[in-house]
Amino acid sequence: MFFKPKKKELLYEENVRVNCKAESKEQVIRTVGQMLVDSGYVDQPYVEAMLEREKSFSTFMGNGLALPHGVESAKKDIKASGIAVMTFPEGIDWDGETVKVVIGIAGVGEEHLQILSVVADKMLDDETADKIANGDAKTVYRILSGRN
Repeated sequence: MFFKPKKKELLYEENVRVNCKAESKEQVIRTVGQMLVDSGYVDQPYVEAMLEREKSFSTFMGNGLALPHGVESAKKDIKASGIAVMTFPEGIDWDGETVKVVIGIAGVGEEHLQILSVVADKMLDDETADKIANGDAKTVYRILSGRN
């Protein structure tokens, strides 16, 4: 009898870090990328691919949100779809924009588009976006994992 391995959750509560202090954009991308590595979503080279993506175009999405993710060639480094979240209630500078929520994304196949869509929908609602930016880890986890 074959057992199908349990699919990883898209978000684990330990991958939500709130009330982070301002750092450089590069350091934030490295930290959120390392969270994806540590959770087994991606291999280490994916973090550099996230930085490479940022050099080609900003992952700032508006409404205080940045969604760093790797370049297309880094798809081979993704083991499972997942996200990692860091919030900065005081905001950080992201190429001249103020970002309060950084969500690192790794998506298998086209799943990253679905993930981007779900996250963007939640962040377009100002009240929800505020709860994510200023909430505690449990609140952020509940909203982004759909367990609210």
